Amino acid sequence: MLIIFTTAPNVEEAETLAMKIVEAKLAACVQILPQMKSFYFWENAVHADSEHLLLVKTLEANYDALEAFIKANHSYENPEIVAVASEKVSGDYLKWMKSYLD
Repeated sequence: MLIIFTTAPNVEEAETLAMKIVEAKLAACVQILPQMKSFYFWENAVHADSEHLLLVKTLEANYDALEAFIKANHSYENPEIVAVASEKVSGDYLKWMKSYLD
């Protein structure tokens, strides 16, 4: 199982992206965290903007399609897409996830 981190500039875009990802069966669950402040370097300057973090739960086999989907459906020119492999996952949760994504 992978957890993909991506951000969105507002809750509306975050919710739209989350719904599309799950409907496309690229992830079994997407959680949207409350607004946060991101500080980042872009186009030769440091920026500070409000964003929402999405936690996308998927299988490793879906990564390439999910990455392409996020890039195609995101308003950012270069959206954050970071995958972290889950070291341990509840057997029942993984079974549920596989039943939806397989």
